[in-house]
Amino acid sequence: MRNINVRTGDRYSAIEIRDILISVTVLSVAFAIMFYRGGGWGGLALLQLIGISAVIVCLSFVIHELAHKFVAQKLGAWAEYRMYPFGLLLALMLSFMGVIFAAPGVVYISGYIDDEDNGKISAAGPMVNIVIGFTAVALAFVTTGLLSSIFWIMATINAFFSVFNMIPILPFDGSKIVKWNIIVYVLMLAAAVALLAVAWFA
Repeated sequence: MRNINVRTGDRYSAIEIRDILISVTVLSVAFAIMFYRGGGWGGLALLQLIGISAVIVCLSFVIHELAHKFVAQKLGAWAEYRMYPFGLLLALMLSFMGVIFAAPGVVYISGYIDDEDNGKISAAGPMVNIVIGFTAVALAFVTTGLLSSIFWIMATINAFFSVFNMIPILPFDGSKIVKWNIIVYVLMLAAAVALLAVAWFA
């Protein structure tokens, strides 16, 4: 997710790095617990799942947030990630029930951004997850054993990120994409839902 702020600051900061590291740690544990409770992931132990989830979260959640940041910077705005402690706590709590509601934080933006720029910045994050997710699905179908299980986990995590961020209400990315271009929103939502269906039920 991303939001608008009126601050200015450096391209990267210690606070941003801290918030990313905390978010990655909590999300890695949360997803590992969810997969462990659900079973069927190649017989992986909880510690193995935490390690695998950490790598996948870095390749999905972190890239999602950096996509917002880089597009905003390309458009001449200041952008920086901040974690959402309640969202992280909720993700961890829900993982024990076998589900994840991933709202770990937002990328704050400062600068003149019109609706089109706002929509493009917002679309960058879930689009990354959709592309990574479908790539992981394809790799899962052509591999076997533990490697195939890891790709299925990657597909599922990216599916969750893409679907939740496409919710068309503030502060989710979907609300800004809808305001910019409804056709782009519908196409992205359809792709995200299809990814989640394939990853979760295949």
